[in-house]
Amino acid sequence: MSIGDSFRLAIHTLLAYKLRSFLTLLGILISVTTLVTVVSIVRGMDQFVAERLSQLGTEVFVISRFGMITNAKQWAEAQKRPRLTLQDYQALRRGVTQATHVGAIVRERGELKHGRQSLRAAVRGVTANMIDIRTEELATGRYISEADYRHRKQVCVIGADVLKNLYPSGNAVGKLLSIRGQRFQVVGVAEPVGSIFGQSQDNFVYIPLTTALKLYGQRRSIGFQIRVREAALLPAATDQARLILRTRHHLGYFDKDDFGLISPAAVLELWQSLTGTIARAAVVVTIIFVVMGGIVIMNIMLASLTERTWEVGMRKAVGATRADVRMQFLMEAACLSTLGGVLGVALAFAGTRLVALLSPVPAPFSLDIVVAALAVSSAVGLFFGIYPADRAARLDPITALRSEGC
Repeated sequence: MSIGDSFRLAIHTLLAYKLRSFLTLLGILISVTTLVTVVSIVRGMDQFVAERLSQLGTEVFVISRFGMITNAKQWAEAQKRPRLTLQDYQALRRGVTQATHVGAIVRERGELKHGRQSLRAAVRGVTANMIDIRTEELATGRYISEADYRHRKQVCVIGADVLKNLYPSGNAVGKLLSIRGQRFQVVGVAEPVGSIFGQSQDNFVYIPLTTALKLYGQRRSIGFQIRVREAALLPAATDQARLILRTRHHLGYFDKDDFGLISPAAVLELWQSLTGTIARAAVVVTIIFVVMGGIVIMNIMLASLTERTWEVGMRKAVGATRADVRMQFLMEAACLSTLGGVLGVALAFAGTRLVALLSPVPAPFSLDIVVAALAVSSAVGLFFGIYPADRAARLDPITALRSEGC
């Protein structure tokens, strides 16, 4: 019997027992759906985070009091660190010779008011050169100027969400905005940035750093953003910045840094480590489902063999060889598992399209993971179908024919 004949006979048998066939391939379907969906979403999240980090710039690194906090112990230790000050900022401006710009920022949250409208938003006090460090652009108006910074002027640049909620007319430049009871004049509106994991990046207002310290108190810790000419200069610039701050904070050779230094590469590495853990967990879950699906296929095939003993005996009686019977049962197992893989890929495709539609995270549907999933599902069917197929091939035709009368 040819492979084509075995395939047609296998399909005919599977269609004759539709419900049993569906329940048999369910484990494979779930495992393939899980694998393809998770890998596609993880790849999309990696791509999304990399794009968002590129908005900060690959030539920019950040220094803050806390740095990257990944657990409660680090958070508790960071609470003991000294605050970073304007004097630290001035020292970095003088000492980091590899930098093209050294900016400072302080972050707060506050209620913004305009007329009867109000909105809670991020309030960021910035130096005038922050526009040269970040990749944000202005839609209208101007940015914070050096004169605004020096004279502690009460001017502000607002994000797209603030414009939408407080100025429905779409015209905000020149109008007033209240922050903590103080009136600020809107001098600029930023271009929309979008959201990250459902959190808007446009709900902010920029004011001069000196004004922010006057408004919220001089004891606020300041963060620094430092841009170099090209990414290759980042290591030298971070070494300079670290040495300056360690010297100013009187740290010994063996003392740990009492500040956090974050580069885009470090953030991306941490993120990929996290998503790598998720992907590995998904692989473990997939393996469990695959093995369960394979065991189900083997058991159902054995049960099917019990029901079809007379059929196997009749086929052997009219000339079918052991190889023919073995091929038929292996083909049925392979068709079951492959069909489960195809249905799993279809469900995963629908799931990833839904994720891409409802969130800003892309979910690329890569051909390599689809091919791998289908190959694994087919291989599982063949592997777990060997034992039932071998048992069917070894049946004695006389004994098998007598089973009909039992």
